[in-house]
Amino acid sequence: MNTVRKFIVVAAILVTGGGLCLAQSSSPAGTSSSPSTTTTLSGSTIAPYTEGTVWQITTVHTKPGMDDEYLKGLAKGLKAILDEEKKQGLIVSYKILLGEASTPGDFNIVNMVEYKNMAALDNLREKTDPIAAKIFGGEQQQREGALKRAELREIIGNKTMREITLK
Repeated sequence: MNTVRKFIVVAAILVTGGGLCLAQSSSPAGTSSSPSTTTTLSGSTIAPYTEGTVWQITTVHTKPGMDDEYLKGLAKGLKAILDEEKKQGLIVSYKILLGEASTPGDFNIVNMVEYKNMAALDNLREKTDPIAAKIFGGEQQQREGALKRAELREIIGNKTMREITLK
């Protein structure tokens, strides 16, 4: 008899708990939620922002005294690639920010490339590899260039972020 009572108590707790979970996860009538925005069934958003373009951001730490040498390399190669990508409509814009590192391992250069939306990143390499080959040469030349850049700098990190405009 004692075992049956315990079973009933546990079952009651599970049923009640399940009901509470359902109540908490249900959206108010007529709305649905997603991680980035909340929209109603009519399609209008209640998010406090409007989604904009997408940025790929690379943070770089140049080795002591190598800022200008690294930037010369960017002016020669990366600028040509990004200008061609912009001409072909693959990117919207790009920016390079230069500043002082706040700690020995901090970045001092930020490379930012702006894309129209997340979909612009789909199959991007198929479109950009021919541009890189045209500017830098074949795979061997590109590898040699990467090794030279590695002597001048360290990539601290990469991040993809969406620009938003607050409402």
